Amino acid sequence: MLKIWLFKGDSRDREGISVDEQSQLSRRERQIMNVIYARGEASAGEVWEALPDRPSRTAVRTLLRILEEKGRLGHRKRGRQFIYRPTKPRTRAGRSAFQGVLETFFDGSLEKAVAAHLADPGVRPSPEELERLARLVRDAREKEEEGE
Repeated sequence: MLKIWLFKGDSRDREGISVDEQSQLSRRERQIMNVIYARGEASAGEVWEALPDRPSRTAVRTLLRILEEKGRLGHRKRGRQFIYRPTKPRTRAGRSAFQGVLETFFDGSLEKAVAAHLADPGVRPSPEELERLARLVRDAREKEEEGE
């Protein structure tokens, strides 16, 4: 279980609750999260305007409530509107999602995941990207040797 924060009013006023981090997001929920991550925060109307193949406004409000129940969003009031924002930074959410993919499809093995990705004929990393990956491996080895 991972600790997630639901916002109450100002982002400095937080109450931590545990939420099952393995709950999956639907395609539309991911689209909504992408809109909110891109904007930092958004009202239901702003989310609706930014979505492709717009569902009804009621459907967007329902999905926002579901994302709150899943612990992915928090809200504050601005006048009569709720303003939604992610409960954790996109990079942290990405790490958590990636860890789930590793566990589900690759037995928790980063090596297997990278090998599968690089074996895909459609994947052609640039020489610069390969050098950055090699640098990340070297850095990880150095940290391990230092005992960090």
